Amino acid sequence: MAITRLFDIAHYAFENMPKDDAFGSKVNGEWIKCSTQQYINDANRLSRGLLKLGIKPGDRIGLISTNNRTEWAIADLGMMQIGVVTVPVYPTISEEDYDYIFNNAEIKYCLVSDAELYEKVTAVKESIPSLQGVFTFDDVYGAPNWKEILNLGEDESSQNQVEEIMKTTQPGDLATLIYTSGTTGRPKGVMLTHENILSNVLASNPRIPREQIPYQELRALSFLPLCHVFERMLLYLYQYNGFSIYFAENIDKIGDNLKEIKPHYMTVVPRLLEKVYDKIYNTGVSAGGLKSKIFLWALDQVENYQLGQKKGFKLMIADKLVFSKWRAGLGGNIVTLVSGSAALSERLNRVFNGAGIPILEGYGLTETSPVIAVNSFEHRKIGTVGFPLNNLEVKIADDGEILVKGPSVMKSYYKDEEKTREA
Repeated sequence: MAITRLFDIAHYAFENMPKDDAFGSKVNGEWIKCSTQQYINDANRLSRGLLKLGIKPGDRIGLISTNNRTEWAIADLGMMQIGVVTVPVYPTISEEDYDYIFNNAEIKYCLVSDAELYEKVTAVKESIPSLQGVFTFDDVYGAPNWKEILNLGEDESSQNQVEEIMKTTQPGDLATLIYTSGTTGRPKGVMLTHENILSNVLASNPRIPREQIPYQELRALSFLPLCHVFERMLLYLYQYNGFSIYFAENIDKIGDNLKEIKPHYMTVVPRLLEKVYDKIYNTGVSAGGLKSKIFLWALDQVENYQLGQKKGFKLMIADKLVFSKWRAGLGGNIVTLVSGSAALSERLNRVFNGAGIPILEGYGLTETSPVIAVNSFEHRKIGTVGFPLNNLEVKIADDGEILVKGPSVMKSYYKDEEKTREA
């Protein structure tokens, strides 16, 4: 099948790489898996339910979650299938910013994860004329639950209406509004079409290293917020390749989740890697005696590690005694970590690569859906973000500004022609 809209990816995965654990979220201490079939079925139920609520193509619906979860992915697909423009919002922003974003986007409904966010959104509901209702994923006393929308969509007789909208949805149609805030001023609504994000998925895909692992076994752990286009784009890329996607609980539980899921891929930001390294280092030096000496000796072996260098005898010993434990702490299966959002220190990059934990560093912007450049196993250099994607033209202006042209560059800023011209 031709993949020209974002929702095509899910249906492509269902036809070609169906899985019993397309997604996984931990609920009350237990990993709850969602099959590709259930994912599609629930998304269709949500689509039909939203149509019964009077939602039409082009309407905006907010999506806010404290942490990544399967419901987010289902809601995203269910909305896109009927032409809804999803508006993912950071859970930690102020009520004032919620007020501004919801009014600027003219959001009709909003799905939130929990009681705290429900209270935060309902606190500003009266000042948002367009907002007709707020639903929660968690069971929250006194709050409408998103299952009410799913129940509205139980009747499959309107599925033909969903499929008709899917047929008429064009690659250039708006898929999402992502609000990004600068150092000053109000958040700006970045308008991204299906083509914008999909072209970034397809162009980024060759940069992801492949191992001879059947798709049935491939797993990714998702931790970075899905409201950011970096993790969201990877969510689609993972589905396109048939990876199972497990959602980490939170920063405190991520170490446990890595050992439980044993993922092959994971996206990170430098601050997360710094925290991981600090924990490893503190554990190593506090062990005392011979163990600490071996740990510090092993670190010395990778301080000046060069990509592609042959593993000498000392590094082989260091790997056996120390670095094999690092990899085990990440689940033991990591093919690569992908780092973005800020520059990663060269030293940290060398240390992790020397320890047998590859990191591919990249660069991008929300406005470019987001990847502009990223390393690959074929072309990798520590301290760089790699070559630009093959479908982008990148130039450096005389003043040092990076200029980007290509299919992943945003449509415009929502209701802001002046900022769009500036960009």
